[in-house]
Amino acid sequence: MQSTQKAVRIHQFGKADVLVYEDAPMPVIQADDVLVKIHASSINPVDWKVREGYLKDMIPHTFPLTLGWDFAGEIVAVGSNVSDWKVGSAVYARPDIGRDGAYAEYIAVRASEIAVKPASINWQEAAAVPLVALTAWQALYEGANIQAGERVLIHAGAGGVGTFAIQLAKLRGAHVITTTSTKNVELVKALGADEIIDYTQSDFASLRDIDVVFDTMGGEIQDQSWQTLKRGGRLVSIISPPSAEAAAQVGATPLFCFVQPSATQLQALAELIDAGKIRIIIDSVFALKDIAAAHAKSESGRTRGKIVIQVSE
Repeated sequence: MQSTQKAVRIHQFGKADVLVYEDAPMPVIQADDVLVKIHASSINPVDWKVREGYLKDMIPHTFPLTLGWDFAGEIVAVGSNVSDWKVGSAVYARPDIGRDGAYAEYIAVRASEIAVKPASINWQEAAAVPLVALTAWQALYEGANIQAGERVLIHAGAGGVGTFAIQLAKLRGAHVITTTSTKNVELVKALGADEIIDYTQSDFASLRDIDVVFDTMGGEIQDQSWQTLKRGGRLVSIISPPSAEAAAQVGATPLFCFVQPSATQLQALAELIDAGKIRIIIDSVFALKDIAAAHAKSESGRTRGKIVIQVSE
């Protein structure tokens, strides 16, 4: 096997100009790892937050660092302790964010973090699933533990996390209310939203008697969400830990979710996708060498679904 690969790495924290498309060493797999040839990856806000150094106290990365923690590809080698995977298997994953990521032709990943790629979708669609779908699953199903009939407010329903959150909440039997802009009203309606707040026309803060708020925005949006909750409601954020004091004032439970790898949940998601119960929305596709432009689009906060990176055919 070759000794180098093409990858996009950073050698310091900073703006998009620190992203370098270059030759990098092939990943070395440990006994519990598999080596995956990546066909597609995707962009998540955590990528540029790591790039700018926002998470440096939380995740001890070393340079040079390959970003990107979503991928779909095929196994080309297995570690000495790995018996349940074989070369040629098509897989997808959200790998350990503490290790080198998937803006590369190959990735070393723990065998325990991968799942079989959904058979009914292509590499690009599969790469768009793991991080955002796991985030929605873990926030809504594990954190907030939403129940059938509950009123759930999902902020930014047309975003990467939001598109999956709407669908997963509906699969649980929840009544889904979501915020979006005018141009995405039809999209979120098609995904199953029961009520749509076009934030260019009206204010979600007038809502009341919400059981669960899913905060994908933070800041003022999080602050204004407390008043929409009924007593005993839950606010789960993926941006910043919600205020226990604010929660206490309205008799609600504050929850924070930082997504973790889960092969079991990815397998369950694959089954839902292959059963036609979850749609995947792709905003745009960029080549690996054009990562900086993909980051700029992600940072605009105006994406419909996921931005995908085509790595190899």
